[in-house]
Amino acid sequence: MLGTGKRMLYRNITKKFPLVIFWLAVLVSIGCGPIGVSRGTPPKFEMDRSDYGKPQTPGRVRSGDIEESSGVAASRCQPDILWTHNDSGDGPYIFAMDTTGRDLGTWKIENAENIDWEDIAEFKDASGKCFLYLGDTGNSRKEPRTTHQIYRVAEPSVPEDGARSTRKDPILSSPAEVLAFSYPDGPHDAETLMVHPETGEIYVITKSKDSPAGVYKLDPSFGGPVVRPEKVAEITVPAIPNGFLTGGDIAPDGKRLVLCDYFAGYELALPPDAKNFDDIWKQKPAVIDLDGRNQGEAIGYSSDGRSLFATSEGKDQPLIRVDQNAKARTK
Repeated sequence: MLGTGKRMLYRNITKKFPLVIFWLAVLVSIGCGPIGVSRGTPPKFEMDRSDYGKPQTPGRVRSGDIEESSGVAASRCQPDILWTHNDSGDGPYIFAMDTTGRDLGTWKIENAENIDWEDIAEFKDASGKCFLYLGDTGNSRKEPRTTHQIYRVAEPSVPEDGARSTRKDPILSSPAEVLAFSYPDGPHDAETLMVHPETGEIYVITKSKDSPAGVYKLDPSFGGPVVRPEKVAEITVPAIPNGFLTGGDIAPDGKRLVLCDYFAGYELALPPDAKNFDDIWKQKPAVIDLDGRNQGEAIGYSSDGRSLFATSEGKDQPLIRVDQNAKARTK
């Protein structure tokens, strides 16, 4: 019998057959190596994952202002609050919802511009204050962008019964700080932004249809000149294409991270004896079923790290939740 991950991968391929054929044509046309692996020695992926249960749909994303949910982050200061934002074409807005998708209000980020926002991350500092990080890292225009921005803003306080605010009448946030960066090896498109919960280091992961995804690390040096991130790794996942990543998050304990593409999730775990977080990029991604997404571009851990939340682009899309099973919680 096929393992859970293999059955899920097979289902994704058959369910999205036209899209798969398109990407196969792209990959063949550029003459790359075996499908689903990087050039060189093919990696061996762990395809079965028993740490998570079946995906659930506790609700739908109900705000009419959310048309292309491109990132999701769980608050670590306010229980059961999720934050999301739209992709390019929208203004600098963020939206709060609860863990059933109920609309809790719209905020406009001061001192920010949405050229191509692709992901959002949460960080709680040593004093207990929470911040939201917004990655303006997309690069799908005809004229490639050479400089990108990451915005950091104090997490807004959400009233207990929600804020009655919309894009037409938003609540203003505090002014955002800006970190501008330029890749050391030329322009890239990236849809994954993550912040390490202890060090505050920022990770941007590129999106590629014909090669592994690049992992770039930045220090949180907001307000200074344009910086160049350090490329620390490359990552592939057991999918087609293998570097076509659209979102990610680091668990609150800093020992796991999750990535996603349009259809599935992929989790990496830090070895118990690891001395450096970047050892995690050497590990084998394990597949997590996120069935029910239309075009998934967002995934994030719950505030306690025991669940995953995922969304899709489009209006009134399901909010997907996947919980760890009891055995995994005792590890």
